[in-house]
Amino acid sequence: MEIIGHKRQWDFLKKSAELNRISHAYLFSGQSQLGKRILAREFTKLLFCQKKQGKPCQTCRSCHDIQMGIHPDFIQVRPEGISSSDVTPFNEAPQKEESKSKKEIHISQIRDLIRKLSLKPALSPFKVAIIDEAHRLNSEAQNCFLKTLEEPKGKTILILITEYPQVLFPTILSRVQEIKFTLISLLEIENYLQNQGCPLEKSQEISFISAGKLGLAITFFQNPDALQKYKQKIREIDQMKGADFISRFQYVKSLVLQKENITEILNIWLRHFRAILLGKIKKTSRYSQYSVHKLKGIINTIERIYFLLERTNVNQRLALEQIMLEL
Repeated sequence: MEIIGHKRQWDFLKKSAELNRISHAYLFSGQSQLGKRILAREFTKLLFCQKKQGKPCQTCRSCHDIQMGIHPDFIQVRPEGISSSDVTPFNEAPQKEESKSKKEIHISQIRDLIRKLSLKPALSPFKVAIIDEAHRLNSEAQNCFLKTLEEPKGKTILILITEYPQVLFPTILSRVQEIKFTLISLLEIENYLQNQGCPLEKSQEISFISAGKLGLAITFFQNPDALQKYKQKIREIDQMKGADFISRFQYVKSLVLQKENITEILNIWLRHFRAILLGKIKKTSRYSQYSVHKLKGIINTIERIYFLLERTNVNQRLALEQIMLEL
């Protein structure tokens, strides 16, 4: 599989494997939809690939089984309530709203992971376990997982994937090797989309609004409805810029009453304002009414509200009204 962007991260992992200097635990950190899961899976293929050269070959039994998520020595842990069928490249779309309890990784899942790691590898020299959305480990699960990090059993490689590393215990962070992921250049995304048959003008539009997130760009290219929904929500938030406070608060009320997926909407707003900020910095943005300082304030507020909605029982309407005040 072609790795788009993240060349430095991929080269580091490949070199570590070649020199047999693989860490027992990694932390892949960065915003969502950057390709962290894909790189973690490709790294696992590289380690398990049955070919002597050109790893990962993508054709051997190990590479195939890892791609399909059925390799016996490849373990994936996800928050309960989130599908385990994440085997499609760049499939990092926001999940549907679930109850708070179903969004956590519980201690029972970590205990099951520890049990699996205690068994001898079935086909490979060691086992690889990926903890997806590691920031959703609850306190009990983190304490339990810490014991595994301190005293890993057998030949095991642990990969934690998260966009919120600050949520993890400092004792966990001190025992993992962090690899940070950043946004991919718009030109790389444009070129990739055009190679997939996307027209030039559309590839430029999608590249701009995806703001450096290849996973998001592919979603927009493959799913026109997702692109139209994005544009509709952007039109709504842009209208709020010139509206009075009463209209803004009524808009918030309508979102809550219609039981919209608030975290998904916040993700759309974040992508929109980040794209504007990126355009401002590169002097290509058409949004003259926003200063760089103002955009940073809006983005920080949305990020804070998103985090609160994800991790606490904060009132949705009051939280969204804070964003309206920031516009």
